[in-house]
Amino acid sequence: MSPNSADGPEPGPAGAGNGPAVSRREFDALFEAVRTWGRWAPADRGAWNRVTAEHVRRATAAVRSGQVVPLALPWNTRPGPDNPRPALHHMTDLGDVESPEPSTHKDFIAADYHGKAVTHLDALCHVAYRGQLYDGRTANDLVGAAGARFGAVSALGPLVTRGVLLDLPGVLGIRWLEPGQAVHAQDVIAAEKALGVTIGKGDAALLRSGHVRRRGELGAWDPGAASAGFHVDAVPLLAERGIALLGGDGDSDVRPSPVDGVHSPVHALVVAAMGVPLLDNLDLEALSAATAEAGRHEFLLVVAPLNIPGGTGSPVNPVAIL
Repeated sequence: MSPNSADGPEPGPAGAGNGPAVSRREFDALFEAVRTWGRWAPADRGAWNRVTAEHVRRATAAVRSGQVVPLALPWNTRPGPDNPRPALHHMTDLGDVESPEPSTHKDFIAADYHGKAVTHLDALCHVAYRGQLYDGRTANDLVGAAGARFGAVSALGPLVTRGVLLDLPGVLGIRWLEPGQAVHAQDVIAAEKALGVTIGKGDAALLRSGHVRRRGELGAWDPGAASAGFHVDAVPLLAERGIALLGGDGDSDVRPSPVDGVHSPVHALVVAAMGVPLLDNLDLEALSAATAEAGRHEFLLVVAPLNIPGGTGSPVNPVAIL
């Protein structure tokens, strides 16, 4: 039975666990093991340097049906437990103040987007660990009131690459993973086998936990306190595969964090150590249905962040093309 059907299987068991716990010493050793500092030029594009013109050509050649699936959440202006700082949207011109014809209508948007309610890309300057950005750059020297002078989103540009959907609820035959449930390396390998796909060099790996479906059926909660996502033990596998981008319908980290004193350990490992930008708060429900119907979980992915000099990231509307 499809996990996307209205009368599909029940949700996964509560309290599946965010562990095992990882000590700070173990985490620091893991950080050193996956670090790619000094590997690329320009350094502030990080792992996006893996995506060559040949990689793009192969990714575009994989398009078959031409179906386009947008992956962004709606612009969220309503406060809630997962949206304490709502995005802004108001009209600035109702077409009644100018002549001659034609009249025009204008609006204003703004967002404190590094949260749980806006689909966005994290640039490399967004995360520092032990005071250091990716490539060993000192955060205090390079990020200030005017923005970032290293690792800004403007250094990234657009990304066109192969995407792989790790649809964990689809594999398990459940509606969603419960908040606090960790996805481990063995879960990634099992999902690849079940879905008939393997994450490769330069790919974007997207994790569907069913977050958006759970929110739609049960209502909003605080995902900063509890959300499904990757355990840190999955990161060495992703590093070995050579990913260029990691994303999901949460923010990729399982919460609560299994690492004492590190609230977002996957962010620290993936962004600050590996130089891999993150896509947070995707809506992967339509993509789950489309890939299940197509019988394949790979697709062309296009991510075009705003060109914001000094920006720590950008709201985005990524698209998958099957």
